[in-house]
Amino acid sequence: MRNNVLISLNAIAGAVASPFSGYKRQSDINSFIEKETPIAKQGVLNNIGADGKLAQGAAAGIVVASPSKDNPDYFYTWTRDAGLTMEEVIELFLGGDKSLEPIIHSYVDSQANQQTVSNPSGSLSDGSGLAEPKFNVNISAFTGAWGRPQRDGPALRASALIMYGNFLVANDKKSLAKSNIWPLVQNDLSYVGQYWDQSTFDLWEEVQGSSFFTTAVQHKALVEGDAFAKSLGEKCDACAVAPQILCQLQTYWNGSAILSNNPTSGRSGLDANSLLGSIHIFDPAAACDDTAFQPCSSRALSNHKIVVDSFRSIYGVNKGRGAGKAAAVGRYPEDNYQGGNPWYLTTLAAAELLYDALYQWDKQGKLEVTETSLPFFKDLSSNVTAGSYAKSSSSYQSLTSTVKAYADGFISVIQEYTPSNGGMSEQFKRDGGEPVSASDLTWSYAAFLSAVGRRSGTVPASWGSSTANKVPSQCSKATISGSYTTPTAGSW
Repeated sequence: MRNNVLISLNAIAGAVASPFSGYKRQSDINSFIEKETPIAKQGVLNNIGADGKLAQGAAAGIVVASPSKDNPDYFYTWTRDAGLTMEEVIELFLGGDKSLEPIIHSYVDSQANQQTVSNPSGSLSDGSGLAEPKFNVNISAFTGAWGRPQRDGPALRASALIMYGNFLVANDKKSLAKSNIWPLVQNDLSYVGQYWDQSTFDLWEEVQGSSFFTTAVQHKALVEGDAFAKSLGEKCDACAVAPQILCQLQTYWNGSAILSNNPTSGRSGLDANSLLGSIHIFDPAAACDDTAFQPCSSRALSNHKIVVDSFRSIYGVNKGRGAGKAAAVGRYPEDNYQGGNPWYLTTLAAAELLYDALYQWDKQGKLEVTETSLPFFKDLSSNVTAGSYAKSSSSYQSLTSTVKAYADGFISVIQEYTPSNGGMSEQFKRDGGEPVSASDLTWSYAAFLSAVGRRSGTVPASWGSSTANKVPSQCSKATISGSYTTPTAGSW
């Protein structure tokens, strides 16, 4: 499987190379991005059924995590990975690639089917089955032992569907959004409103409790879901608990970093979960809001430093990459899965968070350094002090240029450990840098496209973060019992 994958990607890239030959001699990351972008896009499409070259046997619209079927076997569809991937596909569609719309339609139709499949987590009757983490690629239930439920999936699927639904509404296709999109979204939002406060496995499928990433994407889904419902003349009862979820989001902050899991289960709690959380709730219209953990917020930047620093001394590939220099980033420092290595998608998340912050500062016309974020900036510019820097000032220009160079450094790390054929696995070895674990990971490719999109100034529409960033004076664990309807694949 591995050799076949490399051969097919060589064909796509128009290059012939050894299985591992880095871009180490190529210093220009713009050239790397230009070369890698079509490979990454094709890498995503290859893993979507029914026509993807590496997704044979998958139902139409089903996003396969990886073609790898052995050590590890990832030839399944995860609700989380699929939702995150389809957000990127929809973003590319909104950016002008109209050829992607049939794939989006197939994804919507596949989820209308998947939502109805009873599984070990439950069924649709009370919503419980919506949090089943993964399914077979023919959309039948996976019945083996697994870390379930995983409560981020419904929220992420809702966000992807809302993104496309908003496009339909804006283009005088409200009836299509109401018939084909809303029933699915309503189920997922109802799920979030009913189950948000219950224990979940985190996005790495290892720790049970509460997870920063899950809480963050749940809050976003309910806020944007409420606006989407109103645009259709519908009502989202579940969305009323969004402020309580925002309240829970505050509990992960320890004063200098985000402790991504509660309980931490014997770990430090430092985890790229938090970097991914901030980039997936990025709102280009938001202020640098600490309560919302926006990328440009003091909390997100302080956390960025502490999480990235936690990997500097443990990976051989980070030798010489001291504070203030971009480094390879893994999931969490204590990780030992497949040897405990850096991941492509987590290293890319470290870059994307900074590109997001740069966009937000530029839009707001200023950059603020607080006592909380000062250690982050000190690593990049030793003489910086706390204060507000106007966009017109030389200090602003200097600081943002330094942050941009730092962000680009993470892309350079990816460049160094991406084979010359452009194929991105799940991980690269902590000491040698060779690709390892699942080949052609869909999420790796989607993460690359998202990060370089933000670098170029391509951003999603606002989801309303700045209108939903007030933490209640009194927090509660309130939930709202949901109502669930059986969706059907509609006509397009």
